[in-house]
Amino acid sequence: MQESILILDFGSQVTQLIGRRLREMNVYCEIHPYNKIPELTPDIKGVILSGSPFSVRDAKAPFVDLSNIKGKLPLLGICYGSQFMAYHFGGDVNGSIAREYGRASLTVVDESCPLFEGVSKVNQVWMSHGDTIAALPTNARVIASTEDVVNAAYRIEGEETYAVQFHPEVSHSVEGTKMIENFAKRICGCKGDWTPSSFVDNIVEELKQQLGDDKVILGLSGGVDSTVAAVLLNKAIGSNLHCIFVDNGLLRKNEFEDVLESYKDLGLNVIGVNAGELFLSKLKDVTDPELKRKAIGATFIEVFEAEAKKIKGAEWLAQGTIYPDVIESAGIEGATCKIKSHHNVGGLPEKMNLKIVEPLRALFKDEVRRVGRALGIKKELIGRHPFPGPSLAIRLLGAVTEDKLRILRDADEVFISSLRNWKCELPHASFPNEMADNLYDSIWQAGAILLPCKSVGVMGDERSYEYTIALRAVISVDGMSADWVHLPYEFLAKVSNDIINKVRGVNRVCYDISSKPPATIEWE
Repeated sequence: MQESILILDFGSQVTQLIGRRLREMNVYCEIHPYNKIPELTPDIKGVILSGSPFSVRDAKAPFVDLSNIKGKLPLLGICYGSQFMAYHFGGDVNGSIAREYGRASLTVVDESCPLFEGVSKVNQVWMSHGDTIAALPTNARVIASTEDVVNAAYRIEGEETYAVQFHPEVSHSVEGTKMIENFAKRICGCKGDWTPSSFVDNIVEELKQQLGDDKVILGLSGGVDSTVAAVLLNKAIGSNLHCIFVDNGLLRKNEFEDVLESYKDLGLNVIGVNAGELFLSKLKDVTDPELKRKAIGATFIEVFEAEAKKIKGAEWLAQGTIYPDVIESAGIEGATCKIKSHHNVGGLPEKMNLKIVEPLRALFKDEVRRVGRALGIKKELIGRHPFPGPSLAIRLLGAVTEDKLRILRDADEVFISSLRNWKCELPHASFPNEMADNLYDSIWQAGAILLPCKSVGVMGDERSYEYTIALRAVISVDGMSADWVHLPYEFLAKVSNDIINKVRGVNRVCYDISSKPPATIEWE
């Protein structure tokens, strides 16, 4: 059994950060909605209560029954979690005594408290609460305070129960990670032995037991998630895995051929399906971004289903679902809005009467890459930038045509190859503890966008009236937020010049300096 920490989510926007901090110290954890507590098995070594946008004094505030947890398992309440325990276990929470938002100076009152072992007596934390704890719960004592809030942290005597009104999981809490580590390893006793290699061994064994001799179909995209999922499944069931890679006619230049070639070294059973003409016919004269996505999704299902039917006796459909997808799909009734209903290939399982297997559903994006490395997958595949499912259709604004695709592919190739060839000394975007060899590896995602407008230019002493290409490059951790990359002026000048000189149909190049939010990474 894999020891773990259970995180009960009350709807905080940073709950995933608690999970990431634990995973970064090789402690396995799972995030569950507060109202869907899983069975408390012996492998659960402790419980963390997250923050929440609610006040505990609200009539509809989230409530959880802690009778099987508090006093029986180590427990840490964060922000709302700390106020919840105070409010429901003999203390009081008030909305008018002191409010704190932003950075605060925390003074550790009880330096012998195991939660603060190795933490500076005075350190910076991040506060975000309108309520404050006016009276501590029964048998509790203060272990840390700020200038404005006396009860900034407390523990309950006779129990391994701790609570903090600040957010140790965010980077602004300078020594917050150490506090979380103290809770997980010192208080809960977790060994921190959850590594990519151990995950591979465990999940391969689980897949063998789950799938037996059944046949599994997987839709490959050439991206990191589907590639790692494929290699894990191949390790478990070998030739019973059937991979389908669909060329929708909207991929980057030579991508269909290059990806199929790269998979040869992995020993995968891959079928390549060239369906470009069908996809383009479905997109004829379609300009609305959402209608483009729907047309591409429906056509993919049509093509994939037709190919999958040729594989007799298949019982499973594999998907590259990762942990953020699982969390977002779960939603928390009464606490947060459901962000999205996740389905990698929506409609297929029901349509084809297949069962679902998701070997990566326990992993964050960076962990998928670490597992890929442990599996020996080539760096070029593991370090690939994310690429949108609708492909170049949403980087080509307006109606999709063969000529516009040719322009966009050529411009994109110049941009991406230039990023790969430009040497730099920057942190690697996928592996922050390493240095990147080139600009491409230092960036989370990059690509070219063809704008649906033409402008006047002068080329070869003649007037030109051609398209504009916008370049986009961002840095991110998980794609939920992103900032534009400050590419060197010399690089931008060279790329602009190369695109205009080499790509017929372009006479102007711009660089997108918008962050997400308010913009999105893709333009459509």
